[in-house]
Amino acid sequence: MATTSNKKRVLVIQPLHPAGMEMLRARDDIEIIECDSLDENIIAEAAKDVHAMTVRGATITRRIMSQAPDLMVVSRHGVGYDAVDLGTLNERNIPLCIAIHSNMISVAEQAMALLLGLAKDVFYYDEVTRTDDWSARFPTRAVDLDGKNLLIVGFGRIGKQVAKRALGFDLRVFGYDPYVDDKILKAANVQPVHDFKEILGEMDAVAIHCMKTQETTNMFSEAEFKKMKPDAFVVNCARGGIIDEDALYNALTSGEIKGAGLDVLLDEPSSADHPLFSLKNVLLSPHIAGVTVESTRRMATQTVDNVLKVFDGNVDPECVVNQDVLNF
Repeated sequence: MATTSNKKRVLVIQPLHPAGMEMLRARDDIEIIECDSLDENIIAEAAKDVHAMTVRGATITRRIMSQAPDLMVVSRHGVGYDAVDLGTLNERNIPLCIAIHSNMISVAEQAMALLLGLAKDVFYYDEVTRTDDWSARFPTRAVDLDGKNLLIVGFGRIGKQVAKRALGFDLRVFGYDPYVDDKILKAANVQPVHDFKEILGEMDAVAIHCMKTQETTNMFSEAEFKKMKPDAFVVNCARGGIIDEDALYNALTSGEIKGAGLDVLLDEPSSADHPLFSLKNVLLSPHIAGVTVESTRRMATQTVDNVLKVFDGNVDPECVVNQDVLNF
């Protein structure tokens, strides 16, 4: 049964930073429903007759959204939205908002941290330092980034931030993004690349920052790794599945490439016996690149701000994934 209240009902799926919750509580025209669960049945029950949903790690299905006939917006706590049924939102002309300014700096810093960690072999040297025999310092393993070639795959908000930081380390930066005009890359002092496979053999490192789509699934697999230099690194802070993990394991163990830094995996969390977890030339983080003290606050406040702006009729189109629905 539909609610008779005049208040807009906002379903908060998984807790938000207190700064975001305060923004909701400051409005006397909003009723907050909290649901700290990833279970579809529980979320669907909580979603009855809501006008908005804020979403962190939950999968938002057609069934969940069917419980909310007056749904006005789904607002993602972050920028990825592959767990939200965009087709259903498009059918119903409901905007899907993302927190576009929230975590690009955090992810870019993590990508650089992984790249630096690989180049300087930090975990190896950390282990050596904790022993009473430092002879294992040699032969030298660490390399400099200065003057090396970095290919950034995906030149959106995060890719641009990675380029800015990489240039600060005097890397030569190349960018591949078929959906971004060459002028944008050149303005950022990045060399545009139209066929990334042709230049893989010249790259010392690859940083992946594109969306996961049909086009980019297994974008880096056996053929791509075979083209790369044996001392090259690959970093993925985008989505699991863009790299073929079986092919990556083979490339790392056969010496086709030197190392990998991964914030994302195909299955998350992965089982403890994942083959990549046994390798010393892999640096890992648990899909946490975009989550820092600062970004957590930003994600919450922008997630809520997007909801409020939809309610107030002044949403920023730049924050809307499916902008076509704004014409209805």
